[in-house]
Amino acid sequence: MSENTVSKEERRENQIVSGNILGQLLLFFFPILLGTFFQQLYNTADAMVVGRFVGKEALAAVGGSTSTLINLLVGFFVGLSSGATVVISQYYGAQKKDKVHWAVHTSVAFSIIAGIGMTILGVLGARPALRAMKTPDDVMSHAMIYLCIYFVGTIPNLLYNMGAGILRAIGDSKRPLYFLIASCFTNIFLDLLLVAVFHMGVAGAAIATIASQFLSAVLVLGRLMRTSDIYRLEWKKVRIDQRMLGRIIRIGLPAGLQSVMYNISNVIIQTGVNSLGTDPVTAWATYGKVDGLFWMIINALGISVTTFVGQNYGAGKIDRVRKGAGICMGIAVFLAVSVSAGVCAGGHFLIELFTTDDTVRQISLELIHFLVPTYITYITIEILSGTLRGVGDTLRPLMITGIGICLVRVLWIIFVLPLRPDIMTAGFSYPLTWSLTSIAFVVYYYFFSPLKRWDAMRRIRKLYFKLAR
Repeated sequence: MSENTVSKEERRENQIVSGNILGQLLLFFFPILLGTFFQQLYNTADAMVVGRFVGKEALAAVGGSTSTLINLLVGFFVGLSSGATVVISQYYGAQKKDKVHWAVHTSVAFSIIAGIGMTILGVLGARPALRAMKTPDDVMSHAMIYLCIYFVGTIPNLLYNMGAGILRAIGDSKRPLYFLIASCFTNIFLDLLLVAVFHMGVAGAAIATIASQFLSAVLVLGRLMRTSDIYRLEWKKVRIDQRMLGRIIRIGLPAGLQSVMYNISNVIIQTGVNSLGTDPVTAWATYGKVDGLFWMIINALGISVTTFVGQNYGAGKIDRVRKGAGICMGIAVFLAVSVSAGVCAGGHFLIELFTTDDTVRQISLELIHFLVPTYITYITIEILSGTLRGVGDTLRPLMITGIGICLVRVLWIIFVLPLRPDIMTAGFSYPLTWSLTSIAFVVYYYFFSPLKRWDAMRRIRKLYFKLAR
């Protein structure tokens, strides 16, 4: 079979480049949304169990500083691996078999290498990083135990994320959901067993997490090995193709750096919050878990638009790219308003799942009522940056995000928070930076993006052929 040909069955299955746009987006979105829900439940289970059975210091450790550091390192890789997702989706949309093959095997090899490096960095850098973040002394020991055990399981974690990204790139969002559900319930079962029954504290929660990550990695890799499609994984061919890795990094590195900048700014915010005392730290961690309900939805939509745009851009269907982005924006507005209303109305029930401490519950509820109504100021960033990633434009979105969100947020924490050392002052940095960055994305997307330049070239070609006739 040549590079540019595939079986009739393979062509018939790929409806992303030919089916109804809204229907295909929703069919792709809902499995990702459910998968993200279980990912959130997966991450939240540790916090719920230790908060209930160990104490608020353990909750602050698992949901606060450790969560921020994990997001910093793992988020960089996930952002970097989005380059593989974009590359594979474009090649798959163009039906280039050989390029899909090498992109898949290079991605898996890169995940293993990155996992080894991240394990070493995470274990050795945990204590200095926690100290730099001014983690309270009564939280430090719990945080160290959790981080050191968690990073031992980094390789399976990265392999699952890369494998799930490969499946989503070719339009399969259901199987990653099934694998995540199995992993999630395994994590919850082990959490309850090791923490509530065997009283292993945060160590038990961390062991439950890495065990379930190993299961998810086995399941997703098994699927890649069993398929007969052009993205089949063969271990004897797992190696780095330098040209393919270069393309993946060229597209994914800006997204990885964008994630790092997001998380560095969150580290700085967490550092500022840590200076306010254990109760605000625990409330911030608790709010973060409730807040995750929105992020699981908007991130799922971002993944959907990136894959949809990537495949249609690879197939040369620019009109579908533009229409897909517009439909996703409408979906995002509806979901942001709905989730905001639901969380504001029922937030107190969610908070009670994590803590029984009255002070912590009160601060967490105040954060919900203050920040949740501002969710709508963020959606433009997710949809437009996802669209731009899908067409391979990642550098300028990185610059916009770096200045509009990260730099402004850091300056706010450094200069404004000391003037008014309050949890709400720290929280205000989020809607402020979301609003500024959304405006910048709209201006860039509609006036300077590759899609705008593509429209200009199309008009020039039409004029040329008209004059030629």
